[in-house]
Amino acid sequence: MADKEFSLHDIVEMRKPHPCGANQWKIIRVGMDVRIKCLGCQHSVMLPRKEFSRKLKKIVEHAQPEE
Repeated sequence: MADKEFSLHDIVEMRKPHPCGANQWKIIRVGMDVRIKCLGCQHSVMLPRKEFSRKLKKIVEHAQPEE
């Protein structure tokens, strides 16, 4: 399976919802690890890139490029 293209500030949906009930996350850091922030309760989680790619369900909204 090809890696999904994601970038900083994209809104993504993960396979399992967060315990607060929300299932949309904002990518706030990209590198060897990916940090995502829950849009429901603002809790942030850092995952290794490989694990994040495996748990990612879909990209809901791509970030608008800055001009």
